[in-house]
Amino acid sequence: MSPAGPAWPRLRVLQALWALLVVLLAPWRLWAIKNTQECTWQVVLNNFETVGKKDASDRFVDQEPLYTVDKVFSLLVDAPIDPDEVRGLVSGKRERSWTCTPLGSGHLPTLSLQTYLGFPYYLKINYSCKGESSEALVRKGHLTGLKPVVLVTFQSPVNFHRWKIEQLQIQMEAAPFRSKAERCNAEEVCLMSWYTPMPIKNGSVVMRVDVSSNGLGPFIPNKRFRVNINGFLERQRDNTLQFTVGNELFNLIPRYFVNVPSRPLWYTVDQAPVFILGGIPEEKAILLTDTNFKDFFLVELSIDSCWVGSFYCPPTSFTATIYDAIATESTLFIRQNQLIYYFTGTYTTLHESNRGSERWVRVLANECIKKLCPVHFHSNGSEYVMALTTGKHEGYVHFGTITVVNCSITWAVFIAGDYNLLLLVEIEDPSTRKYFQVVSYDLVSDYLVVLYTIPEFIPDARGLEFLMVLGTESYTNFPMVPKGMSYNPYNNLLFIWGNFLLQSYNSENFIYLADFPKELSIKYLVNSFYGDTAIVTETEEIWYLLEGSYQVYKLFPSKGWEVHVSLQVMQQSSLYAPNETMVTLFYEDHRLYQLVYLIDNQQGRLVKRLVPVEQLLMYQQISTDYLLERQGSHLTLSFTNFCPFTVMRLRDLPNPQIYTRQERYRAQPPRVLEPGGFHSDNSLAVYQGLVYYLLWLHSKYDKPYADPVHDPTWRWWKNKKQDQVRGEGGESVGGPSPDPPSPSPCPGTVFAPHPVPQDYYFYLASNWRSAGSVHVDMASYEKIYDLKAENELPERIFLDKGTSYRFSVFLTAGEPEPLCTVQSKVGLAVVLADPECIEAVVKEKVLVNRNSVLFWVTLSDKRFCFDQGISGHHLMKTSMLLKVVGSSGHCFQNTHQGPRMQGNLMVPVLIGCPPGKRLAFDITYTLEYNRLQNKHYFDCVHVDPEMPCFLFRDIFYPFFLIQDLVTGDSGSFQGSYVLKVVGGGPTLDTIKEYSEEDIYRFNSPLDKTGSLIWTTRNTTTTEDSAFNILSHNSLGIEWLCMENSPCHDTIPHSIFASEFFFKVLVSNRGVDKSTYCDYQLTFQLHIHGLPLSARRAFLILMVSASLIVGLVILYVISCLLSPYVVKVCNVLCWKINNIVAWESYIYSVASDTRAFSNTSGTKSGESSGGISRVVSMVAGENKTDTKETLRKKPIS
Repeated sequence: MSPAGPAWPRLRVLQALWALLVVLLAPWRLWAIKNTQECTWQVVLNNFETVGKKDASDRFVDQEPLYTVDKVFSLLVDAPIDPDEVRGLVSGKRERSWTCTPLGSGHLPTLSLQTYLGFPYYLKINYSCKGESSEALVRKGHLTGLKPVVLVTFQSPVNFHRWKIEQLQIQMEAAPFRSKAERCNAEEVCLMSWYTPMPIKNGSVVMRVDVSSNGLGPFIPNKRFRVNINGFLERQRDNTLQFTVGNELFNLIPRYFVNVPSRPLWYTVDQAPVFILGGIPEEKAILLTDTNFKDFFLVELSIDSCWVGSFYCPPTSFTATIYDAIATESTLFIRQNQLIYYFTGTYTTLHESNRGSERWVRVLANECIKKLCPVHFHSNGSEYVMALTTGKHEGYVHFGTITVVNCSITWAVFIAGDYNLLLLVEIEDPSTRKYFQVVSYDLVSDYLVVLYTIPEFIPDARGLEFLMVLGTESYTNFPMVPKGMSYNPYNNLLFIWGNFLLQSYNSENFIYLADFPKELSIKYLVNSFYGDTAIVTETEEIWYLLEGSYQVYKLFPSKGWEVHVSLQVMQQSSLYAPNETMVTLFYEDHRLYQLVYLIDNQQGRLVKRLVPVEQLLMYQQISTDYLLERQGSHLTLSFTNFCPFTVMRLRDLPNPQIYTRQERYRAQPPRVLEPGGFHSDNSLAVYQGLVYYLLWLHSKYDKPYADPVHDPTWRWWKNKKQDQVRGEGGESVGGPSPDPPSPSPCPGTVFAPHPVPQDYYFYLASNWRSAGSVHVDMASYEKIYDLKAENELPERIFLDKGTSYRFSVFLTAGEPEPLCTVQSKVGLAVVLADPECIEAVVKEKVLVNRNSVLFWVTLSDKRFCFDQGISGHHLMKTSMLLKVVGSSGHCFQNTHQGPRMQGNLMVPVLIGCPPGKRLAFDITYTLEYNRLQNKHYFDCVHVDPEMPCFLFRDIFYPFFLIQDLVTGDSGSFQGSYVLKVVGGGPTLDTIKEYSEEDIYRFNSPLDKTGSLIWTTRNTTTTEDSAFNILSHNSLGIEWLCMENSPCHDTIPHSIFASEFFFKVLVSNRGVDKSTYCDYQLTFQLHIHGLPLSARRAFLILMVSASLIVGLVILYVISCLLSPYVVKVCNVLCWKINNIVAWESYIYSVASDTRAFSNTSGTKSGESSGGISRVVSMVAGENKTDTKETLRKKPIS
């Protein structure tokens, strides 16, 4: 059996008394918080259907937004979130795609119609206190004003080629909601909880949820939860969840854990949403969790276990056990026997498509794999796993393929910053014994070098804590047996471990840590990467090392552990039992945790519990360093305090956001017009839509044209909150003046009056007349730029070129001492991992009257250790260790969450271009300056407010802004840059990308082919003179569009002048030495009024002149010949009329003759007389017409 605690003998009276003595005498444990309830937050996921249901809980599987929220928003027509106005901001690539609406429809002209969306889950929040009913506590908290505040932190993605690197947070206040579970007799509420939306962000599958109190009601400590997306679950048709990697097992059989050695937990740090752990004997099963083992599943994997060894693999006994298991951001890797499999989860937020595996996939099918080695940190936009081979290809490591002859690779470590591998190699030399070497392999230059040869025997330290291994020291008879390596990229600390522990900061000079006994053998190391390392031996002992010191402390088994367990038994803790086995050991949020299998009352269970390192060290210190002194007739017990100070405070800390690069938004639930303040399903749906839209605005803000106000939420409320855009006297508040009202893009459209301000909506809410009984306060959805420091160093620091971080450390000595004594007793050391890249300056000030010393610490970048890079990409990892001399393992500070170690503070430092900085086209100032310099400004005929036009014949003066998305700063870009036209077309739809050769011809002043698109009077060029260098003081750009350029001789598509859209790239890489940032901005520039070519213009001139001359001649001829033409026309008309009349007469005579052929002669004579009269009348009418025509003839 491998216990994680003592064998639990019967507690002897002496042990119990000693435990009580420690509790009573420890100055930090005087039960000062005995009147404070031990309360804790509880958080679960609920989907839309389970909101308000008791004991409902869901897994984070669904990743697609919901469209049902829009039905609720359609009711809010008289509110700041009127869908007809807000939807206009949601369009495709361009923000304004106008659609004209007929007058009288009751709506303003709207943009491309979209819908409000919501996230698929809510966070349900409660709290409980020891010994009290949770339901009553929640009601009491609500009545006393308690409201949980939830801070969701999105982990930045691995693939920065696909997603933007950013540190994003959103802070939300929870909304109270009555439970739907059952009826009760209470007037207001029986069961209730608080709810907030659980947001999702593209590119992020790992979320930290920090729950805190708003300061009212009972005291509840802050608590952090891991809410990760599980891409290895899928929803079935009956709405149940099923694992895609295998089948879930529901019985934790004791043989799976009892007498089973512990194993390491391997994953990509901060990126893996799911952890897996193998090692279950004779079962192809793993433990799987998406909450860092707050809960977990036992899953039998659906892999083919019918593997048999081949002739080139060493014979091994077949087993179904999963030996190595590694989790990355979206993929799981396992090793069974000598085979490797992987499975990719379904993460649409990462891939935007269903790219999950359908089954386990075997890789390296022709290799015999003896070990998988994890790579704890991602780099270059990718994650890595290394495989070591055995058998025929012994000496291969698959990270690519590296081969070393006559050797066996025991371990491999990937150093991403240098892009090389450190290999622990076992050499077999026939003439000598086996020996081990540390080998470095450069993956870029394909260069292999031996860094260090490990001694054959363990050095003799002769009572020292550590020993520098130089080769001249004496050795013991114990052989060194290396088993593995561990590397921290922040402080460059490399450990080689086996039955010894070596450490080095440069991989060449090693220090032997003699506190670790040579009789033991290390099984694996657990690194927090923040200065703490835990060691697990083959006998399941736990040791602890504080990086920066050379002392190794034994945590289990130890006297301190016995005292701690005794106290836990007295408090009836459920996390300890007489029989227990450690399954694994891991760090979470810089604290050490155990996964332990407990057997209590014949019942087995897995629990996650904290390893109280600080308490164990304190108990050990108290148990060994005490003194009994006789004072009079009784003995006095006193303890030795080895801490060189009594008080340590961090002061004068700057505002953190500029260094941590954390972007934070704030959202509060809408106000509900309900007496008890309880929300409904509809109001929670509104809350979902508002949070979704707030994050959507954030994601769409990274556009090339800068807004007049540098804030992502400005466009949301810009027509509702004029008082926040303009101050008194019309001056701009928070940025340049907004654009003047643009003309209507829809001819004949009449705009409604200016939107009402926010006071009107407040008036409606005050009178309980808000639409849908929901009032949205526009000030409740904003971005926060002024976070204050919390008297502790930030989690990490980003440094740009030449920037500094400055703070002070206040230390108070234990007893009043003279000046020289205080200075010698209290010392502060700053250890830098890369002193050639960063520097620290420490200034000391002794405060004699306060028995204290104040240290001013300034950490600065040296300006030459990093090349230019994209914002947030390829950052260099380093660190600063702040260490009070003599404090390691001796100084502790009491907090409400227990003791905390003091005196050693490690801060990771990232050098390069910090996330959240960007270059934007300052269209507002560019328009103003161009109008001033050119004395006029002519926009296009068809005005586009989002992309104003510039006239071809005017000199173009571009200006750019450096915008800090974290701090809200926005200022003119003062550096140098290179401008290139990299694409273009006569319309937006016909823009095409140019090749590298074309880009050179169109932009280089060295071009001799007549292809230049533009030129400038500036004479500064790049080192190779290939391109012009511009700045904010440049003399402007003159458009040429020469004969062989794509914009030459552009044919207009209407009666208006030709237009052309240029795709412009602006970059400061290689020409701006003031920053590490490689600002790259690509935007579209609309130019109108392009001239035609001389040939086409001459042709058009000739054709136009010919047409005009022809028309003039035709007009003159028509004027001269018109009288004759009229006369001829009249004669022709007269003749035509006569012919028509004569034919009519002939036809009528013929008809009468046939009609009266059988009548009498009298009638025939009368008819003849009638005919003669008709003929005479026709002749008379013709004469009359001829006379009238002659009278109307014009005088010539």
